[in-house]
Amino acid sequence: MTSPQPTASTSASSSTQPLDVEMRREVRRATLRALGRSVLTFVLTMVAVVVIWVGSLWAFQISPYVGKGPVDVWNFLVTVPAAEANREQMFGQLWVTLGHAFVGFVAGLVVALIVAMVFQLSKGVEHALMPLAMLLRSVPLVAMAPVIILIFGRDFASVAVIGGIVVLFPALVNIVFGLKSASPQMNDLVTVYGGSSWTRLRKVALPSSLPEFFAAVRISVPGAITGALLAEWLAVGGGIGGAVGGYIAGAQFSAVWTAVVLVTGTALILYNLVQIVESVALARMGMANRA
Repeated sequence: MTSPQPTASTSASSSTQPLDVEMRREVRRATLRALGRSVLTFVLTMVAVVVIWVGSLWAFQISPYVGKGPVDVWNFLVTVPAAEANREQMFGQLWVTLGHAFVGFVAGLVVALIVAMVFQLSKGVEHALMPLAMLLRSVPLVAMAPVIILIFGRDFASVAVIGGIVVLFPALVNIVFGLKSASPQMNDLVTVYGGSSWTRLRKVALPSSLPEFFAAVRISVPGAITGALLAEWLAVGGGIGGAVGGYIAGAQFSAVWTAVVLVTGTALILYNLVQIVESVALARMGMANRA
């Protein structure tokens, strides 16, 4: 009896297996490289911030009574007799600020994504509203805050509006640019097969805009924290934004510097966490060269 000969489909399947394995290995290598670069960037950023902090205190000869260094902040939080109370107070205020920042982040990013999609679907709406959006962006938020407070009150809604405004415009510009970067050939292909504008947006534009969307998220993280601090200072109080003025008035400079360090460090950590997620996600999707 003659042994059965392999069919063409069996041969093709066996020949593609090494290729699939190699592709998976390359994706893993690209992911690890992206993760390594992001972690290294994060560490170098933190080191650079500390060096600039200490160097600025030394270069400008700031009085130790006013200017506090890393050791002073550490002592305020860890070694002084009131360290436990200081930690409870400072981290409690930080959590309030992060809660406000989350509200502004979600509000601004969701509105930016929806408006960008509407712009992509209707060029007439974009031409009508984009100049208005840029005009509103040029108005200082401090000048708009009294109107916002009169409309929404000193409440949760003002936090969402003020934080959302800070996040909205940079995110909108990035997402609109990303949606427009879709391949014209892919859009034409969808059109030839009878796809609508919504289909082109869903199948082509949105996947192609992922690098710009992640860039918008990265920009929005520190922007949301800034918006939360502004909302606390100008409208609702509470959190670090509402407490810093009292610290300055009471000459509590250790508390002022600790608050600044906590907010800055949190913003840097969240920014770099988003960057790590972005690098890994784009590397796995083969889009790392656009990041």
